[in-house]
Amino acid sequence: MYDVAIIGGGVIGCSIARELSKYKIKTMVIEQEGDVSCGATKANSGIVHGGYDAAHGSKKGYFSRRGNILFDGLNRELNFGFEKIGSLVLAFDQEELKTLSKIIANGVKNGVENLNIIGREDLLKLEPNVGNAVGALYCKDAGIVSPYEYCIALAENAISNGVEFKFNSRVENIDKINDMYTIKTTSGEVKSRLVINAAGVNSDTVSNMMNDEYFHIIPRKGEYLVYTKGYGDKVNHVIFQCPNEKGKGVLVTPTYHNNLMVGPDAQIMDDKYDTSTNIDKLFDIIGKAEKSIPNLENKKIIRSFAGTRATSSLHDFIIEETESKNFINVAGIESPGITSSPAIAQYVRDLVEKVIELPKNNEFNPYREPNIIKRSKDDMLPMKIVNEYINLDEDDPERIVCRCEQVRQKEILDALDRGIKITSTDGIKRRTRAGMGICQGKFCEPRVKKIIAKRYGMSEDEITTRGTGSGSEPVRVEIMKLKNN
Repeated sequence: MYDVAIIGGGVIGCSIARELSKYKIKTMVIEQEGDVSCGATKANSGIVHGGYDAAHGSKKGYFSRRGNILFDGLNRELNFGFEKIGSLVLAFDQEELKTLSKIIANGVKNGVENLNIIGREDLLKLEPNVGNAVGALYCKDAGIVSPYEYCIALAENAISNGVEFKFNSRVENIDKINDMYTIKTTSGEVKSRLVINAAGVNSDTVSNMMNDEYFHIIPRKGEYLVYTKGYGDKVNHVIFQCPNEKGKGVLVTPTYHNNLMVGPDAQIMDDKYDTSTNIDKLFDIIGKAEKSIPNLENKKIIRSFAGTRATSSLHDFIIEETESKNFINVAGIESPGITSSPAIAQYVRDLVEKVIELPKNNEFNPYREPNIIKRSKDDMLPMKIVNEYINLDEDDPERIVCRCEQVRQKEILDALDRGIKITSTDGIKRRTRAGMGICQGKFCEPRVKKIIAKRYGMSEDEITTRGTGSGSEPVRVEIMKLKNN
């Protein structure tokens, strides 16, 4: 018996779970995958937006600005890695400069400060590698975050404060008898007084289970390219292109760990689970990105990936109690969803408090120790020394397991002991960066499997790449085709 059941273990579900862990109630998160952050959360731009572009009067505009303000404090508590580097929206002609003025006016209405338009001379001081832009909108308050690290940090802190997670549990049906919900999943039933639907691309399916059929989700796939670590030095800010009748263009940004990332495009899909990438689409993304930053080096590309965004037919966030009393939809949370997540969590908490008394959890601990060690180029050991650490005894916690990212065994063991049973190498990759380097796990994946199996007393055959029931790796283009063109 639970007070609150949250369906969905992405960034929204985990944000709400962490917020509710501040109160002395029983909360359960139900997730169909074997880990948190397995949907859109792990495959997006990782941008904490300034809050100026979402239309004033929309829920996106309301929550994005309020969420942005909360990120510094959250990062001090949870140590997931957030850096406020600022953003630039490039204008390539006078008409686009006029559009930037309209964006600023919208941002001011949303409560955003520190917005101004700069000319080419000042732009070049900020971004020496920029293309033929004539000016840009500059926002100091935008930033970058590793989205899956953020989600994992929320989940780990929620767990340490009493929230339970039920993984590998796809919701099949929901019944309501009197004031109690019974959620039937593939791994058993959960009973709860209140249900929060944060199921991402499946949120319409879950809502329909209660006959609340007033919206549907339009899956929209976006493809990305990631360049090698250190190539993030190519730019200093998150760089957007001025939106026009053809769309918003693509972004170019450093990641929190100093890779360079470009993308996404926007493809309306029938299959909400299609995360394949297409070489023609990727070449198109590169071409568009080079309008902002010319002469990107294809030989530096190490990965392509895609994520599916949960675009709502209502064209805005859906955050409300439905006609089914004590059933709250938190749906259609696409960009700027990560930015908005902490503010959404507070708003949902207030909705919950109208139904359930929320006595404070006096034992709530807001702090979570970091897991990933951020390493700059200067922090990386010479390969001669790395090889010495690779050859240490298998039980030595200082042994280097991933040579590209120089991840040590003790970091992997730490990740395995934080409340979520991780039985995939991708789960370790998201928590330690083992497998994020140039070789993309070819060296370290068998070593990581061995460590997981030994820690949990499992067979190495039980450790998968992407999680229980995940099947094979999604179709990826051959990176060499991109590098050779």
